Amino acid sequence: MEWVKPGILSSVACNLDVDILTACIPLLEGSRIDALEWSFDALYREEEIPDWFRDLLTAFANEHRLIGHGIFFSLFSGRWLAGQEEWLHQLRRVCQDYRFDHITEHFGFMTGKDFHHGAPLGVPYTPTTLRIGRDRLKRIYDACRCPVGLENLAFSTSAEEVKRHGVFLEQLLEPVNGFIILDLHNLYCQLHNFGIAFEDLIDLYPLHRVREIHISGGSWDNSKANPDRTVRRDTHDNAVPQEVFRLLENAIERCPHLKYVVLEQLGVGLQTAAARKTFYDDFLKMQSIVQEKSKTLDPGTVDTFLPGSVLLTEIKAEDETLHRQQLELSRILETAVSYEEVIHRLNNSSLVSSDWKIEAWEPCMVETAMKIAQKWMRGV
Repeated sequence: MEWVKPGILSSVACNLDVDILTACIPLLEGSRIDALEWSFDALYREEEIPDWFRDLLTAFANEHRLIGHGIFFSLFSGRWLAGQEEWLHQLRRVCQDYRFDHITEHFGFMTGKDFHHGAPLGVPYTPTTLRIGRDRLKRIYDACRCPVGLENLAFSTSAEEVKRHGVFLEQLLEPVNGFIILDLHNLYCQLHNFGIAFEDLIDLYPLHRVREIHISGGSWDNSKANPDRTVRRDTHDNAVPQEVFRLLENAIERCPHLKYVVLEQLGVGLQTAAARKTFYDDFLKMQSIVQEKSKTLDPGTVDTFLPGSVLLTEIKAEDETLHRQQLELSRILETAVSYEEVIHRLNNSSLVSSDWKIEAWEPCMVETAMKIAQKWMRGV
């Protein structure tokens, strides 16, 4: 613990994307944005970052208000990948250029042969995946030397998986004293897709570890597997639903070490003047909620979320069985022509009667996993 809390910072996810940047300009010009979140690994393949964008990042970094959000590390891959080694190498380099207040990644593993084209999917909650996840988080911390966090899942295959997620996050993060990004649209997806009440689910998360909150929009998907249901997808391409703003109002006071609230939206959803105006209005509404809630919160102290000593071994944690199962699951999801084929192939795979518990997977969520995997594989 250290210094008195300065107030919660209203932030945006701002990347090198013309549509996102165009939407953010009025907020930047009005000095409304308190902090920037940057998906630094989306630019690992770019040879040059424009000077003006570097200046923007540097301006926020100099005020300790630049936070990094990773996409492609694939935390739970059963085998250590060359792409992970390169990712850490690039993270070390970018941390020499910019001082991040923290670094975060997504929960899960990436499907697909190409390290940068795959769908993020969950893993069984087992001692094996716990060991691998802890090992990877230590390596991220070793590369960045600042607080490290994970974002909660938006997609799950069963209600049991949803309910166990918070406890597993706590176990994962403990060795590096890590923190959680509580993505409230991800939570909204889980509440809708599995019919769980907010009060029942939120208490299953270690809220003392929440340092950052995300809000965003998404989309609805009709299910052929279960025609009387719709699936909520975390597609980040629409305005923030009113229900997510209500979740924000309820969540802030439950998170004693909250420092950032971040508005996210993909550029594909910001290509019209009307969409950009809605984004602007969503930010103002988010900021109003943050400011109003901040008035009633105990200033207290904040957790630095820095670990003590972190023991890092030369040998990377791996598991060949998990690796083979992930490859098999990825192939099935990426190549099947229907959800019926996915289910048939899963029922004749090595995942049967395994820790994956595919027997409990809901058909509409299996169908959604197929759609996600094939969308990411196409790079759209």
